Amino acid sequence: MPQKGGSLSNTNQPSGWRKATAGLAVAEQHAQAGERSTVPKSQAFVAVKRVGAHIGLKAGDMLLLDTLGAFTQAEDWEEGQRPIVWASNSYLMEQTGFSLSALKRHARRLAEIGVIAFKDSPNGKRWGHRDADGRILEAYGFDLSPLSARAEEFEHLHAELQAERELCQRLKRQITVARRMIRARIEAAQRGALSGPWTQLSSLFEDLLHRLPRRNTASEALERLLGWFRELQERVEATFLKAVRADDLVENMPATTEQEPKEIQEMDPREVISEPHILITTQLNPVTCNRSETEQAAAVVPNAPPEEKVDTELEDWVVETRRKRGAALDLPTVMQACPEFASWARNMGGYLKDWGDLHRVVGQLRPLIGVSEHAWNLAQDRLGPQVATAALVLTFDKHCAGEVASPGGYLRGMVEKAGAGELHLERSFYGRLGGQAA
Repeated sequence: MPQKGGSLSNTNQPSGWRKATAGLAVAEQHAQAGERSTVPKSQAFVAVKRVGAHIGLKAGDMLLLDTLGAFTQAEDWEEGQRPIVWASNSYLMEQTGFSLSALKRHARRLAEIGVIAFKDSPNGKRWGHRDADGRILEAYGFDLSPLSARAEEFEHLHAELQAERELCQRLKRQITVARRMIRARIEAAQRGALSGPWTQLSSLFEDLLHRLPRRNTASEALERLLGWFRELQERVEATFLKAVRADDLVENMPATTEQEPKEIQEMDPREVISEPHILITTQLNPVTCNRSETEQAAAVVPNAPPEEKVDTELEDWVVETRRKRGAALDLPTVMQACPEFASWARNMGGYLKDWGDLHRVVGQLRPLIGVSEHAWNLAQDRLGPQVATAALVLTFDKHCAGEVASPGGYLRGMVEKAGAGELHLERSFYGRLGGQAA
């Protein structure tokens, strides 16, 4: 027996009950196309739900669509069939909790967006009946055929949205890294009282921070914003390096000026000296060797081991890891396993010739991912500089790849694992290499 429902009319009828619109006409075209395709109900509904918010569907629209879909059967979605729902208004109001006006409003939006169509009877009533096999013989009401016609379109749209979302996430991570690099350089310059337009650069930086999006933003806007941050980062880096070189030059000046009066005094002809005026060349300008610089730098940090000792311990750890695994965990392997870190490391330190270079660059990149100096010193103290270096390399790469949200917490977790004897960093490096190969 057919079920009768509310009064709805045919858009194709000049004297119809419903005002014809372009959206309803397009929905009817989709319905005709859907009749010629076979798409399972589950596939059609998953496709539309994934892009529902993007195409303008609201939560109430989706609730009504789910209710209509529950009224259909599997054979209604086969080729040559139309999944038409002729449930009454009272039934739909009971299932959804909508008022009559809300029910009509949601149904109209679904049709205007092209997700359903209206197939109206001559008298404007919804009704239908099936044969003994359950197939619809004749029906008038809500036609869900547009879902079949647009399932592939919605799936492609979902893939594009996913790609856009991943691109936006990657751009946001790059903006975060550039932002932290700029802040670290400006703060370091201000602490060290380096010469340069740091007030102006800080103002430009604050202006860019105010431009950061508060909600979802298209990738084009993020790419533009990233370009501005990188341009400012280049200016800050160049200014910082120039100021550091100028500061080093100024520091070397007093040693020269201190010697000049003594030499001039010894060469002064007005002084009563019985000896001939001979320029003394045994007083040479002091030259600080690399080893002294290293010792002075190590003395700044309490209990910090000398750089040569750190380099030796790092190489010893590599040799020990090779012995245990029977494979070479060398510097190229680590850099290949962590491509995001490798890119930043080369930009920061140029060519890395050994693990000592890696240890120094890791310390410089640490602030970019928000790992505190305390956490880094604790990791070196508990793990040793060699294991701490490898751990921070892994943490940096995972954070840039979006795998780790809290780098500081992740590093502390590795310290705790090491204390329990459960830390196996070499497995992580070779696992990432295996994942890249797959």
